[in-house]
Amino acid sequence: MTTLDAVEEADALTIGRRIRKLRTERRMTLEELAAAIGRAPSQVSMFETGKREPKLTLLRTIARVLGTTLDGILESEPLDERSTMEIALERAMRGQTFQALGLSPFRIPKSLPTEALAAMLALHGEIERLRDERAATPEEARRANVELRHLMRRQDNHFPDLERKAAEILAAVGHPGGPLTQRTASEIAAHLGFTLHYAPDLPQTTRSVADLANGRLYLSSRIPAKGDARTAVLQALSSRILGHGEPRSYAEFLRQRVETNYLTGALLMPEAHVVPVLRDAKSRRAVSIEDLRDAYSVSYETAAHRFTNLATRHLDIPVHFLKVHESGTITKAYENDDVNFPTDRLGAIEGQMCCRRWTSRVVFDVEDRFNPYYQYTDTGNGTYWCTARVEPSSEGLHSVSVGVRFDDTKWFVGRDTPHRGVSKHSVETCCRRAPAELEERWRENSWPNVRTPRTLLATLPTGAFPGVDTTDVYEFLEAHAPRHPLV
Repeated sequence: MTTLDAVEEADALTIGRRIRKLRTERRMTLEELAAAIGRAPSQVSMFETGKREPKLTLLRTIARVLGTTLDGILESEPLDERSTMEIALERAMRGQTFQALGLSPFRIPKSLPTEALAAMLALHGEIERLRDERAATPEEARRANVELRHLMRRQDNHFPDLERKAAEILAAVGHPGGPLTQRTASEIAAHLGFTLHYAPDLPQTTRSVADLANGRLYLSSRIPAKGDARTAVLQALSSRILGHGEPRSYAEFLRQRVETNYLTGALLMPEAHVVPVLRDAKSRRAVSIEDLRDAYSVSYETAAHRFTNLATRHLDIPVHFLKVHESGTITKAYENDDVNFPTDRLGAIEGQMCCRRWTSRVVFDVEDRFNPYYQYTDTGNGTYWCTARVEPSSEGLHSVSVGVRFDDTKWFVGRDTPHRGVSKHSVETCCRRAPAELEERWRENSWPNVRTPRTLLATLPTGAFPGVDTTDVYEFLEAHAPRHPLV
């Protein structure tokens, strides 16, 4: 290695520490070294602290004054443990973690115990590790989705412990059954020690904000026309009922979200009340997601989700569920009826293109949005029947569909539909590839600009509460917290 190569490899911090080490070993003061090399003491201090790197000619002068060679500064024995730790801490103080925490770099005094240095480095390393864990890559997000879907499939998307929690809460407030009213939602909040407060300036990144210190739950007073005030209240309370803490990984974040949504659905549509309704409908061969939606005054998506929770366990009907964006991308999916969903190499469904022959895509082209759309679809795994609706969302239009195998169609309203499709999405020519004539004409003469729902591109953001601007939340709470007189 040449001298120039050695200078390039050595960093300013290491060079500075070696200069200081050689100077102190020779019992030379900072001022004495500065005078010997014709520089100001402040400039030498900047060399030793790594804030400035001396040029090669000046390094040779420093080496001569200290009684060593240039190689002695650049390639000497490894620094002692204390110096190595000081360098590591100084590098950490210049990094993103210290900046994110709002910590200004400080001079490391000689009086600082080595044990304290070690403790600070260990804490910094743990913070870095947690940041890395929480910043999930797209691959990690897909793996977490796949693992969670496998868990849901093993349990037929039915979680008895969450059903019990919902039953306990409803019993505590004396809910008689049927649709859960806004007043009952408020009674559940009171039972859990919260009062409800509606504010026009709720942070945009939140659905609700809980002030745990004062037992106040803030919700937006600007509920959209198609919004459900009960859902926002119950989702916030469900997180408290379940004792959720800060998620430590993307997988835990997803699991918490599923548990929160499940418990909310179980409160809105209690198992003890819904199951007899569904069994009666099955006995009459009149199972209908629309009827379920209307009976409990919930959204079609909530009714469809809740049906998947109960259908297999209580009606012995395997089922699948799809939510598809108008662009054709799948945003939510569940199945235990062996329907052949498109997947990537990891087995993830979310983000994949839904076959354009499936009910979930065809329904976008149906002009009648008042009535549900039904369709039989022949696939490589057999024939499936689905019912679907299109609903608006902040990301555009989505279709929500529930489907079953052909043999189970006899239990459902809409089984007499004449609509039929044929899907061979496992074969490229089904719909993912244009007809040969069109492809030949346009492949070299087109350039589409992709429009994809932003939720499909996002991974778990860093921070205590994923996707939430905590500064907005804390400022909001500070502005709305009750003011207690000073004691």
